[in-house]
Parts: sequence; structure tokens; C-alpha cells
Amino acid sequence: MTAATHSSLFPQVPDSADAVLEGLDPEQREVATALRGPVCVLAGAGTGKTRAITHRIAYGVRAGVLQSSSVLAVTFTNRAAGEMRGRLRQLGATGVQARTFHSAALRQLQYFWPKAIGGSIPRLVDRKIQLVADAAAACRIRLDRGELRDVTGEIEWSKVTQTVPSDYAAAAAKAGRDIPRAPAEIAQLYATYEDVKRDRGVIDFEDVLLLTVAVLQDRHDIAEQVRSQYQHFVVDEYQDVSPLQQRLLELWLGDRDSLCVVGDASQTIYSFTGATPDHLLDFRTRHPGATVVKLVRDYRSTPQVVHLANGLLSQARGRAADHRLELISQRAAGPEPIYVEYTDEPAEAEGAARRIRDLMDAGVPASEIAILVRTNSQSETYEQALADAGVPYQLRGAERFFDRPEVRKAGIALRGAARFGGNDSLLDDVIDLPSQVRAVLSGEGWTTEPPAGSGAVRERWESLAALVNLAQDFAAARPGATLADLVAELDERANTQHAPTVQGVTLASLHSAKGLEWDVVFLVGVAEGMMPITYAKTDEQIEEERRLLYVGVTRARERLYVSWALSRSPGGRPSRRPSRFLNGLRPGSTAAAGRPGTVAPGGIERGYAGAGPKAVPRRTQRTVARCRVCGRTLTEAGEMKLMRCEDCPSDMDEGLYERLREWREVQAQRSGQPAFCVFTDKTLMAIAETVPDDDGELARIPGVGVRKLNRYGADVLAICCGQEPAEGVAGD
Repeated sequence: MTAATHSSLFPQVPDSADAVLEGLDPEQREVATALRGPVCVLAGAGTGKTRAITHRIAYGVRAGVLQSSSVLAVTFTNRAAGEMRGRLRQLGATGVQARTFHSAALRQLQYFWPKAIGGSIPRLVDRKIQLVADAAAACRIRLDRGELRDVTGEIEWSKVTQTVPSDYAAAAAKAGRDIPRAPAEIAQLYATYEDVKRDRGVIDFEDVLLLTVAVLQDRHDIAEQVRSQYQHFVVDEYQDVSPLQQRLLELWLGDRDSLCVVGDASQTIYSFTGATPDHLLDFRTRHPGATVVKLVRDYRSTPQVVHLANGLLSQARGRAADHRLELISQRAAGPEPIYVEYTDEPAEAEGAARRIRDLMDAGVPASEIAILVRTNSQSETYEQALADAGVPYQLRGAERFFDRPEVRKAGIALRGAARFGGNDSLLDDVIDLPSQVRAVLSGEGWTTEPPAGSGAVRERWESLAALVNLAQDFAAARPGATLADLVAELDERANTQHAPTVQGVTLASLHSAKGLEWDVVFLVGVAEGMMPITYAKTDEQIEEERRLLYVGVTRARERLYVSWALSRSPGGRPSRRPSRFLNGLRPGSTAAAGRPGTVAPGGIERGYAGAGPKAVPRRTQRTVARCRVCGRTLTEAGEMKLMRCEDCPSDMDEGLYERLREWREVQAQRSGQPAFCVFTDKTLMAIAETVPDDDGELARIPGVGVRKLNRYGADVLAICCGQEPAEGVAGD
């Protein structure tokens, strides 16, 4: 990567204010040196916006223009705030507050509550869905699980848009909300939810912002105290602010204009939560004298990826599209995006897994590969395909790195070794820091070779391996560093949630991938009905779906695979078609009438599951998957694996199922991989229900596949026939 976007893992702290500016391009330098008055940074994807604003803060602090304790930088995720704190620390700007809106507001609310309200602050609830369920019960309104989730989303939207229950119906109609129940019912649930919270003495995350706004509005003395503390504000991802967050920002500012905002209207993808790019687009109207800087040099992606991204936006409509930024790649040329068409979704998942396996075999690290899906419901199919292909993966949004039990235990072990290493026999024959870390972590389960397969065992190993790699990088950057120095570095990273890279393919939704990047990205399910999603009806909703795909495309640095399936289930009617957003961009397609857009070069494949010379022939056509009990067409991955509806009665041979589980446990132990990598529970249930007699019947069970049939077929069929497999089962 270029110096404009990436520094080394452990850079030396710049020795002067001017040294902070080294390596910035002209536009980034303009951002960094614009320290007076309102500043608006319009930053395209991959243009180094975080680099620009952290160097701006660091330059201001190092030059004596800004006091570090008077700067408040706010963003939208703990990960982004942690990354910002880590970068500021590396630039020598310690003491700067970098927080999410909610974190900053909660800190202020906790401090001023005794003075403003009296007593202790109410308990903050992590999840409001149970309270919504209780409110529904009090209203005698029955909600299924999906409705419960959707009503919760409506309450959150109402609160961040500062809509009270009595105004909900009118506000929802004006906003064109796709609501799960009658407006009057939702308003009633919303009002009752507030009553339930009040009766129980608890508050939710939106209340944190609402209450902070109320305190600052009503208590001018407290507002002035906050303003005397924070003199300068930086807001990242400004296109995602809600009306409530904007109001809080205005109260923090008062009548001052020492504000820097950074955003890109083309990356507005959270309007369903109340976010709006209007505050970014109207910034120059509200601040006529603002300095405006555009960042369009894309240091992340190759010209081929950037060309597709620009092509997507060239067909966009609406206010955000009118302010789109034309990116200019700063990288060398790379491969063209590959477009792949599959017969059905399981084939698409298996094709992606095989391509990933080939990429990993060719030397691409698993941590530099991502599969991005539109909805979380798509995840299960890809998890199974990756497990079947022996590809380690991690789900985006899982437990934070430094909160993982194995990482906490490793930290304790390293801290103990740093303090009492002289009495530790593990360290008798090791001298350098990486060797010391490897020796200590070997006692926690780290080995030089990773365990086979994926799952919990592999994830624990990957966590420890990330610490080993971090120690190697730390020692290379800081010759002479001791184990105690590394422990201090880990403690600092834990405080800022600045985690090292964990090996494993990332499986994430497009929304959760915002702000991340990988060398290789698989955009899957890019078909009508999924992209844009079926419930996107209005022009505004359709355009947000286009922006969501744009965000997905711009996550890729070098390689991009775009795929879709003609049907959802195996053997289903091939009625789907590629997303309209690809019209005029993928080979062989034409742009929509009246819309600009040039045909991008690139490869397109149909019915292939492999990559390049290892491509696998088209899968044989399969019949529609139907429940073998009631005959209903099956669409859910779990049901297709069982070959029956979840609710239909099972005729499973319990004894056979238990023998299969025992055999699976033996196989997992022998291969050093989790049991589900041999066969999942549902696959074993399907086998125990159908009791196959031959290879053909066994192969027709979803989750078996050719590779597992060749490896385990003889054993499974022997067990099904009441015989012992060649090497016996557990308990022999």
C-alpha cells in the first residue's frame, strides 16, 4: 500500500509538528493544516480520510494550536473510535478524546446527572427487545419474532428523529416508512415501552442522547462547562448523523464554529436508522465561510475496481448522487472484476468457497479475503460451504478481540512471564522477544502449525497466532524491546480496542463491512430481489441500495468477484436475473435507457464453481427440494439439509444418530478439527432419517458433497447398515 494511506505497524512518533505532515498528499495536507473555522472534508472511499483527520488533530496539538484535552473526535463505532485513538497515540497526540456519540454523551450524563437531576443515573439496558415484548404483552398485542424486531427498529427510529408517540403515525407516513403494524398500534407500543422503562428505572441507548440533549438545553451552566472543556470538534462519517446527534453536536458547539466534519454522501447506507446526509450536504449553507476539501485520490483499490465503483454512481439519481465524487485510483493496474452466474444459492456458496480455497493455496492470506452478503440470513449457507471446503472464517460483529477468553488468558500469562520470567523454565533457552512470546503461548495452546479445519479450536489458535505475529512486528519495529514493553503495548491496544489481525476469511453483511477493506472481496447474491432488496420500493430506497453495493465494491483492494444465482433453492425455477445496478457495467449488458454508463471490461462466467484453470463444470440440474413428509417446497438451508420442514415430524433413528455422532467425534479428534467440519448435526440427522443404502442416496443428502462422500462415505454407509466402519467407532 502507498504511504498516503498506510504507515508501518509500529511507526516512530514524529519528532516535530512538521514531521506529522510528511507523507500526506496535497489535499490531505490541506485538511491537516486547516485548523481555524469550520472545515468540511468530502472524502471518497479509500482516499485516506482517517489519516487526514488524525494528522490534522495531531498537527494542531503538536503545533500548539489545539490543546489535546480540548479536542473531542466523534464517530459511529467503537472500532473506528479505537482505531482513531491508536493512530493519534502513534502520532504523539495523547489525551485527545476519540469516542462514539453515545460514549461521549454517556460520559457527560454520568458526570452531570447528580448535579442536574440528583441521585444516581438509571441503569442502561443493552437490548431493548425484551422491554418491547413486555410492552406488547401489556397492550395485548401479539408480535411474532420478526414483528418484534421491526417494532423495536421503529421505536429507535422515532427516538433518533425526535418523534414522540403521538406524532409517530404522521412522521412515519411522511418518511415513507415500511412499517410492520398499523401506525396506531406502533404508537401505542412505543408509548407503553416508554412507560415500562420508566416503571423499571432503566434507560436505553437513545435515551442517553435524548437526556444529554435535555440537560444541555435546560441547564446553561452545565452546557457552558462542557463547552469550556471541549473547544474543538471533529465528526467522522458525518453523512450518517441523525437529527438527534446533530442536535447534540449543536449544543456542544454553542455559538462557536471550531468544527471539522468528514463524510461522503455516496456512502449513506443507514437512513433506515434515521441517518441523513442532509447535514453534510447543507454544511456550506449553514457555514458560508467553511473551508471545503475534496479527497478523490483512491489509495485502496486498483483502477479496475475504481472504474466499477465510479460506474455504479454514474447511474445514480437524487441529491446524494448530485454530490458524488469521481475517484482516481493511485494504484497499479490489477485484474478485472469477475462476474459469475450460478444455478442456485448453494452452488454460489460452494463456488465462492472453492475459489477462496484456490486463492489461499496460491498464497493469499485468509484474513485478506471477505464474503459480503446483503442480509444475515444468507450467512448459514456460506458458513457451511466454507467449513466443507476447510476454509477458516470469522463472522463480522463477533466478540471483540481483547474480550476473547483465550486472549485474556494469554495476556495474564504474558504479564506473569514479564514479571517472573526468571523463574519460568519455559524461558530458559529463549532470548529474543518473539521466541519468549511463542514459548509462553505454547502453554496456552499455540502450536507452530494450525489445527485443521475451522470452528472454535481454529479460532482460539488464530487469536494466539495474532499475538505471536504482533510480537514479531513489535520486535522488528522496536529492537531491544522487552516482554514488559510488549505487555504495555497490549494493554494500550486493549484500552483502545486496537486489535491485531486475526487469520480467517471474513463473512459479513454489507452494512457491517463499512469502514473495512480486504485484498479480495466476494460480493454474493447480487440479483434482483436481494440487491436491491425486495422491500426497497421508493426511488430513495432504491438509490440507497445502489450506494450499499458501491460500499461493497469499494471494500476490495485488488480482486473483486460479483456473483448471483438464478434460483434460491437447488432445482428451482431459474427466474432471477442479475441486479439492475450492473446494467451497462458487466460484460454483455446494456445501461438503462437514459442513464449514462460505459460497459466495463471484465470476465463473466456462467455455471462455474471454480476459478481460472481449476474451474469446475456446470453442476447437474437438480429437482426442486420438497419436504418428504408434507411435500412443501423447501427454501431454508436448514430445512433443505433435513429434506423436511422443521415442524414436520421426524422419523429419525435415534440409535443410528448417536452412533454417527460417536463416529464423528473420533474423526474430528483424528483430524484435529471441530466436529461440525466432519458433518453438521443437521446433516447427521438427515442421514439418520433417510438411512441411505448406497453412495447415490448418501450423495443426495445436502451437506455431504463429493469430497466428504469420498472421504467418509464408506464409514457412514457401514454404520447405516448396522456394521462397524473400517476403523471402528468410539467405545469399541
